[in-house]
Amino acid sequence: QVQLVESGGGLVQPGGSLRLSCVATGFTLSSYAMNWYRQAPGKARELVAAITSAGDNTIYADSVKGRFTVPRDNSKNTAYLQMSERKHEDTAGDICAVARIARGQGTQVTVSG
Repeated sequence: QVQLVESGGGLVQPGGSLRLSCVATGFTLSSYAMNWYRQAPGKARELVAAITSAGDNTIYADSVKGRFTVPRDNSKNTAYLQMSERKHEDTAGDICAVARIARGQGTQVTVSG
């Protein structure tokens, strides 16, 4: 079954760090770019970051630049969203997605404290 399975969400304090994982099953992730989106309550979905299939190029939204990274381990068919220096405005549901292939189930990350 072709799918992306996310894990790693939860509650984090301001300034804290968290890493989300996105595991691909049913297809070879190394052939595709990975996109990370987020959607906060009452706001439109936002592209947070993306990484090319080989991992040689990345893009980041201005709101997360310098704080988030999107490494990937193609040997594990897995991509990551590494978040640091979390802010309250980072509270959102995060979703990994491969265009025209699959989308993760979404995972909530809440910044509180």
